[in-house]
Amino acid sequence: MTRRSFPPSARPFFAPLLALALLSLAACYGNIRPTPAVLRVEVVPDDARVLIDDTFIGRARRTAAQPKELPPGRHRLTVEAPGYFPHDLDLDLPSGETNVRVELRPVPR
Repeated sequence: MTRRSFPPSARPFFAPLLALALLSLAACYGNIRPTPAVLRVEVVPDDARVLIDDTFIGRARRTAAQPKELPPGRHRLTVEAPGYFPHDLDLDLPSGETNVRVELRPVPR
């Protein structure tokens, strides 16, 4: 059995090819998604509207029962109901679950 070797002219190309292969492999593992933020919002009154980043996500009774998954980071929470002052919160949500409880103040009559 004879050992096969590469010609000397091909040897200088192995190191850059090996480096490129290792960088490609490392790039595959660099795209792992972070753990999402999970926001549970409990509101009094429970028929209040809940908005996150100006997007309606549901009534308060639903957001208490079914938390909303979001990317970690800054978000604006708005809670509003007829006959109550609206309430805004700027949140910096970490990965994992966050619980927020809001009690709206009634508008004086």
